[in-house]
Amino acid sequence: MHNRAKFTALSASAACLALALSACGTGSTPGGDIDGATGESDVTLTVATFNEFGYEDLFTEYEELNDNVTIEHKKAATSNEARDNLTTRLAAGSGLSDIEAIEVDWLAELMEFPDQFADLADPAVEGRWLDWKTEAATTPDGKLIGYGTDVGPQGVCYRADLFEEAGLPTDRDEVAALLGGTWESYFEAGRDFVAASDGVAWFDSAGATYQGMINQVENAYENEDGTVIAADNAEVKEIYETVVAASVDDNLSAHLGQWSEDWTAGFQSDAFATMLCPGWMLGVIEGNAEGVEGWDIANVFPGGGGNWGGSYLTVPVQGENQAEAKKLADWLTAPEQQIKAFNAKGTFPSQVDALESTDLLGATNEFFNGAPTGEILAERALAVDITPFKGPKYFPINDAMQQALTRVDVDQTDDVASSWEKFVTAVNAL
Repeated sequence: MHNRAKFTALSASAACLALALSACGTGSTPGGDIDGATGESDVTLTVATFNEFGYEDLFTEYEELNDNVTIEHKKAATSNEARDNLTTRLAAGSGLSDIEAIEVDWLAELMEFPDQFADLADPAVEGRWLDWKTEAATTPDGKLIGYGTDVGPQGVCYRADLFEEAGLPTDRDEVAALLGGTWESYFEAGRDFVAASDGVAWFDSAGATYQGMINQVENAYENEDGTVIAADNAEVKEIYETVVAASVDDNLSAHLGQWSEDWTAGFQSDAFATMLCPGWMLGVIEGNAEGVEGWDIANVFPGGGGNWGGSYLTVPVQGENQAEAKKLADWLTAPEQQIKAFNAKGTFPSQVDALESTDLLGATNEFFNGAPTGEILAERALAVDITPFKGPKYFPINDAMQQALTRVDVDQTDDVASSWEKFVTAVNAL
């Protein structure tokens, strides 16, 4: 699908969802009344996730603990794919899984339709999560539509072997000092690397780099009152132009669209030396770079600190097994299970007890040269001092920006100015 068509489809799906859910109910039990299995009879639970949640072994464990439960896992390749499926089936009134994982970037859209999700509020889970994690999924009248899974504190993942070939330091602390605390120092190190390397890019994509930068802006696209400011926000345009200049003018980018087949193949072909790295990305890298040696992670992030991503588990009211689904979602998001998920795929917990656990803080990752990933990501989490406001239009606006970057960096069909104007047109059309 072409980029413009993809944006149109995303915008249309959101519009259709709003119309469908405002015009009529789904015919299911309203949220807040958990119906379904009692735990005494056999039940099959469907769970829809995306990317890497680290749940495969946990599903097996849960089935062993509950011999009446069978779990069917439906894993989408990307967050976009999962969102398209969810909004389409919500509007249709049927077809959703018993548990649907949602990404924080589209949480605000779904908060406009809380009656489509079971109320998961329960005294047994009060205080389990970081306050801001719970508050984002709680309606003004106290309904909790999602149990928090992970958050995305970011470091910088790098290929130590490629650094060594380019004459750059490889030790984690030395790499952190090299990259420094600003975006300019990160790009400057990249210019030195590209000048000394044999055709290897500094980072994977303009889109991913932009995401790290925009997540440090408190109000990038919308104000709290719902006013859309994306097209007029000078800071957004400056970040866009800075990323494109680094990607194209300085040739620091591998010119790969993140999550594309070419991007996935790039892990095996030494296409790039660094990438911005939230905890959940560790599992993605390990899976894509299987057999490749040299990956490591530095305890640093340009601009200070940054959080990218984080998800929730919801129980749609369409489901026939809401009681059992809630029990599974509760168990999966308990601190003990979230530490296991972190050890499996690097998904950094949002649970208070998990963050204080010695099991988490002492965790290392063999694939990343034995890096103390628990300690590094815990420190990166403490460095996050801005939580960007993400309103109902955040996802389509950010998707339009990603397409603007792709036109210049990957497809090379537009220059900086023309692609920006197309972004403005897309925003104004919302």
